[in-house]
Amino acid sequence: MAATRHERLGLSDKDVLSIYETMLLARKIDERLWLLNRAGKIPFVVSCQGQEAAQAGAALALNREEDYVLPYYRDLGIVLAFGMTATEVMLASFARADDPNSGGRQMPGHFGQKKNRIVTSSSPVTTQVPHAAGIALAAKMENKNFVTFVTFGEGSANQGDFHEGLNFAGVHKLPVIFMCENNQYAISVPAEKQYACEKISDRAAGYGMPGVTVDGNDPLAVYEAVKDASDRARSGEGPTLIETMFYRLTPHSSDDDDSTYRTKEEVAEAREKDPLVTFAAYLREANVLTEEKEQDMLDSIKTTIDEATEAAEQAPYAAPESTLDHVYAKGGDE
Repeated sequence: MAATRHERLGLSDKDVLSIYETMLLARKIDERLWLLNRAGKIPFVVSCQGQEAAQAGAALALNREEDYVLPYYRDLGIVLAFGMTATEVMLASFARADDPNSGGRQMPGHFGQKKNRIVTSSSPVTTQVPHAAGIALAAKMENKNFVTFVTFGEGSANQGDFHEGLNFAGVHKLPVIFMCENNQYAISVPAEKQYACEKISDRAAGYGMPGVTVDGNDPLAVYEAVKDASDRARSGEGPTLIETMFYRLTPHSSDDDDSTYRTKEEVAEAREKDPLVTFAAYLREANVLTEEKEQDMLDSIKTTIDEATEAAEQAPYAAPESTLDHVYAKGGDE
């Protein structure tokens, strides 16, 4: 029997099922967050829908025990794969004290969790790119074998931080992987009004690194690209720029009306390429996913999300007197 595509990449059936389960968990959490927002229970949602395949495929190609990730605000699939739990995501969304990202101080999507090497992000976009180069420089200086993996949207690729981070990493041949998640829109601005080059990956040559563009709806293509980049980085060959192409299936955020800048027909056409549908079809064709296995996944995920939602909704807010914690240094013996 001929090897399946994932087997040719060195992946087991268990590996690809884990990719699909991460995609499914991210999608179902995201859908629950929209319901909670519309019910007035949480203030804000920045959605990952349509981008889960690239995130889950990339995460599997990394060392989740050693590598550092610097995600951007849509990277729910990546942070889940790196160890953040559904309950922790909900605690952040409900702005509760035990939110691991900021103790309930930041809006959702500002991921950060020290124990899982998820580096804190900020509201100004693209600041994580030079940070990733800096962490990779530390790896090189200390002769450590970890890789830093940083993501950003195609809109961020037009910020100065992008160019500075890539240039620094290229000059010093740092072990960092830059992954652009190109979802076609920077809020309301379409890709053709954002950059004049054909592909974001074309810019890699200017910084002395390989650049590749892959189908972001295909987690196996993304896995292969990130694995190749990871191998290069660990062997001292320096950074790589990867561009993943897909479509943002939801408005920019829960406060956005996307009907003002794109048509329902455009979104409907994109939904025909929904990576959850296409990757599930591949898994069924490869005799990896059965109806029973998928239903078991869905049942388990629903239970997980129900429990996470209830736990977060019942959790306490931060104490008012903690407002200035982590803002000012404490003097004396305090």
